[in-house]
Amino acid sequence: MGELKMPIELRTLAEHVGAEVLGIDLSKTLEPRQAEELNDAFNTHGVLLFRKQSLTPEQHIGFSRNFGSLEVHVLRQYLLTNHPEILVISNVLEDGKQIGINDAGQYWHTDLSYKEVPSKGSVLYAKRIPFSGNDKTYGDTCYVSTAAAYDALLPNEQAQLAGLKAMHRYEARYERLRQQNESRQQLTEKQKQEVPPVVHPVIRTHPYTGRRCLYVNEGFTTGIAGMSLEDSNRLLQKLFNHCTQEKFMYRHKWQVGDVLMWDNCSTQHFAIADYGIDQPRLMHRTTITGTAVQ
Repeated sequence: MGELKMPIELRTLAEHVGAEVLGIDLSKTLEPRQAEELNDAFNTHGVLLFRKQSLTPEQHIGFSRNFGSLEVHVLRQYLLTNHPEILVISNVLEDGKQIGINDAGQYWHTDLSYKEVPSKGSVLYAKRIPFSGNDKTYGDTCYVSTAAAYDALLPNEQAQLAGLKAMHRYEARYERLRQQNESRQQLTEKQKQEVPPVVHPVIRTHPYTGRRCLYVNEGFTTGIAGMSLEDSNRLLQKLFNHCTQEKFMYRHKWQVGDVLMWDNCSTQHFAIADYGIDQPRLMHRTTITGTAVQ
């Protein structure tokens, strides 16, 4: 008989979202049973944390593929050389040029909600973390459970949202970012064609757990279909404020070697930019292909 393997060990990070996976080395190939358990944990907790990892790009990609095929981001100028599955997020300059996106995710959002088929999840690997002389780290990332946020709505509020659809536009957010960050290049016509505006239900059913989730975010959601601009803005702001309450939140303090993966259906996240250009930050991200929104 083969060696009996113990189930993966989890430590809850917050009441509604997040769990740390203990005692696992992601540089090694997962056994099918491990991959299945991790996928179940991922769907249950929304965010999984793995500490003290050391990954090559190939290992990062290999681990991510346990959960599905991988996306190639539309901002191809920030993809890792020879590894297009990895998006570089960094404020580091080389030869006077940004090696990655230096202002990624500094607003509440869910990755790729602006695509017809949004991503299942993202896997972010911390290679360099901003810190000060006293070893205080910066650049925390906050996560909230949009499933818990939906559950917390009153029945009449849930009924009001049933059947509503919202518009998501990547270009709208990107142009706002360009106004604030001169290092962001203008989108090419080809890039714009890759990310046309899309419409998704305001309430999304999780494809694995069946839980209902609020699927609007301040990053990419621009309006409610069929509503006046005033009414749409009022409702969206109410939902944005509701989803991002601290009671639904886990705030992650990064360490070098952390790998964090999150569910882009049942969570939103926000990267806190409380560090300067003299405090280097370098992260590698893969994005897992998802399923159509229902």
